Amino acid sequence: MTEQGHTSKTDGAAERIEITCADGARLQGHFLPASGGTPGLPVLLCPATGVRQHFYLRFATWLAGQGHDVLVFDYRGIGLSLHGPLRASKARLQDWGQLDQVAALDWLLHRTACEQVLMLGHSAGGQMIGLLPNHGKVARLVGVSASTGWFSGMRLGFRLKARFGLRLAMPLSILFKGYGVSSVLGLGENLPAGVARQWGQWCAAGGYATNAIRQQPERDFHAQVRTPMTVLHAADDDIATPATVADLLRTFPAAHKQALSVKPAQHGLKSIGHIDWFRASHQVLWPVIAGALRG
Repeated sequence: MTEQGHTSKTDGAAERIEITCADGARLQGHFLPASGGTPGLPVLLCPATGVRQHFYLRFATWLAGQGHDVLVFDYRGIGLSLHGPLRASKARLQDWGQLDQVAALDWLLHRTACEQVLMLGHSAGGQMIGLLPNHGKVARLVGVSASTGWFSGMRLGFRLKARFGLRLAMPLSILFKGYGVSSVLGLGENLPAGVARQWGQWCAAGGYATNAIRQQPERDFHAQVRTPMTVLHAADDDIATPATVADLLRTFPAAHKQALSVKPAQHGLKSIGHIDWFRASHQVLWPVIAGALRG
């Protein structure tokens, strides 16, 4: 169950909202009503690991201008949804799917009175639909830089860097500081210990979120998901490679799925990488994302 909390206006047309999850956790988000363009289904914008919602607000405003209501939020333990000291957060990576995305999806359905919405997930945001019991309410999933982050699917040089960061530096920081110091490693905001720990475990094992529910078949919806999905990944992305994207898509055997590799030079860009899709400097890519959402 979810409920709409108090709201306030901020960031121009964006409305500050609160979402209450099934376990009582409170998430902070922004809702942007459609402001132009051809009307389309509402969009639930799910952030990447360690990336605050404010990073996406300019893109979300543009997308609202294309005819979509848009909801973007912070997961528990991140940004505006961090309540108290980071070391005290009990958040796990699987909670972001099983509780936070579920609640955000329900909130958007209730707010817009629509039967289905579009899910736009950046990296981890597009990787956990198999954990959502309400996955049938997603009409289409577009994952930007979405993959399992499987170490064995990365080129050797980056694989060694990723293993060092997630399997050595991060556990040590948890031991001595009580949280994952991902900011020092260039991996976004610092993370709750449970999130950082699972992140490293899932990337090492492959199959991403399937690792969370191996002993809980009643909470595993991967084989049931029939939502059409498209993954957009940059040719110069060290994390979302053809191999790691394929490793993600194989976990959804019943879904119609496709992966599209985007070359920076084709859009007049020097690079795209894992994060830059949503930067104002890369807004030439925004119509590509919107096109994928519309199918």
